[in-house]
Amino acid sequence: MSPRVGLVVVSHSAALAAGVVEVAAQMAPDVVVVAAGGTSDGGIGTDFDAVTAAIERADSGAGVVVLYDLGSARMVAEMAIETAENAHLADAPLVEGTVSAAVAAQGGADAAAVVDAAKEAVRTEAELITADAAREPGSAEGDRVVAGAIDIAGGASVAAATQGRLEAVVVTLTNEIGLHARPAAVVARAMTGFDALVTVRFGDAKADGRSVLGLMALGARGGDEVRVEATGPQATEALRTFQDLAASNFGD
Repeated sequence: MSPRVGLVVVSHSAALAAGVVEVAAQMAPDVVVVAAGGTSDGGIGTDFDAVTAAIERADSGAGVVVLYDLGSARMVAEMAIETAENAHLADAPLVEGTVSAAVAAQGGADAAAVVDAAKEAVRTEAELITADAAREPGSAEGDRVVAGAIDIAGGASVAAATQGRLEAVVVTLTNEIGLHARPAAVVARAMTGFDALVTVRFGDAKADGRSVLGLMALGARGGDEVRVEATGPQATEALRTFQDLAASNFGD
């Protein structure tokens, strides 16, 4: 197995850092995530030596991405990164950024992509709407979609486009918790491995199939139907993988 990018969580609180690491570990079991919280005497604050040691522990050969909470944590993280060979700072919300970064690292992303994944956690809804508008009916991209659908295994339907290869499946979630926490991470990790842009829709909401936070925010639970759209060279493979994951209750 190729080495994965490691993560370091820098916080003023040892308990907070440990909690974030615990959550990230559930989402990305093969990624080394190390907590560096509090001072050396157990107080509130940050410790340069602790952060430096955490970076060394987290580096398995693919580099390390460091996330922080506030104030002096950034300064200490920057100082520690300057002494490391392959460490990178991610300016992102601590919890959301760490989870997104962990899922990207689990999928084999390099350090730059892991940093981008952490930053992606702060995309605004306006940006999502703007990015999606180009594929809506009436737009140049949306007009390429053909409405014809064919049945495939599992009873889902695929809408194929003559140009742009936009495909979609409708999937019923049969696991009780739907696209929450671990199932969302399973999907995000799987979709990251495909050369395809995957979007999951539930009602009026939508999420990037590679974003664990976006998938969780959909609020789709057991019994709900989601529409999964994909474009790109591996769109069909990505959709079938989503169906297979749903059919297996995402491993639950």
